Amino acid sequence: MLKKSTLLHLRIPFSFYLMPVYLFALSVADKVFSIPAFLIFVALHLFLYPASNAYNSYFDKDTESIGGLEKPPPVSRQLLHTANALDGMALLTGLLVSLECSLMLLLYSLVSRAYSHPAIRLKKHPFISWLVAGFFQGFFTFCLVYTGVSQRSFVSLLQAEVLIPAFLSSMLLWGSYPMTQVYQHREDALRGDRTLSLVLGIRGTFYFAALFFLLANAGFFIYYYSWFSLQHAFFFQLFLLPMFLYFLYWMRRVQKNVLLANFRHTMKLTTISAICLNLYFGLFRILLP
Repeated sequence: MLKKSTLLHLRIPFSFYLMPVYLFALSVADKVFSIPAFLIFVALHLFLYPASNAYNSYFDKDTESIGGLEKPPPVSRQLLHTANALDGMALLTGLLVSLECSLMLLLYSLVSRAYSHPAIRLKKHPFISWLVAGFFQGFFTFCLVYTGVSQRSFVSLLQAEVLIPAFLSSMLLWGSYPMTQVYQHREDALRGDRTLSLVLGIRGTFYFAALFFLLANAGFFIYYYSWFSLQHAFFFQLFLLPMFLYFLYWMRRVQKNVLLANFRHTMKLTTISAICLNLYFGLFRILLP
């Protein structure tokens, strides 16, 4: 039986925050086959992402707040075994879609492990870890979902209609990724991990995120206007307005008191952002056929 600590470190609800990339790919795919779409959702959100969380937690052994878990309990060896089992289940589920899908899931898993394992520990390298995490959680995952749910070959990835939204997925994550580290400076420094947020500093992290949010937002506006319509571009701005307003409100408060760059405010921003994006991408075809 799984221990309570193991279940908590899987952080399955945290998959909700990674769901926008899946829904974005689903929303713009020219064809969507329901069974592959369901299998890929399960492989990613119920198996691969929790496995990645567990593996990361096992080697980090955090005592302070981490994404989706304010008070992480001590880890046990069972957590590593569970991570391995979930990775295996993700690969088997991917095989039901295609061999290519399973191989892409495997590559994601290997990179995720390289991020945390002490032998490689990409997390120690601020810009490399930022680039890799944003690329694989964004661009790479978008391509995995897009080709899987539409049952298209890898050749289709070379088209602008796929490459542009895949890149925009990473742009969003490159902006938000340092924000998830802003409250972990002390523990990261003690462990020897030089995260990008630690290098930028607390205020620098907010400026950096603001720049990437603006670039990503402009990119999405151009993309939706060019490939769909002005109405699509406008509604994207409207749906994301709560996230931008909260970010600006929080940033202004942090300018006066850096102690407000904490776990609860970070999770509130992450939650608002995920709700806004999931709603827009999820309702994309319903609201704007």
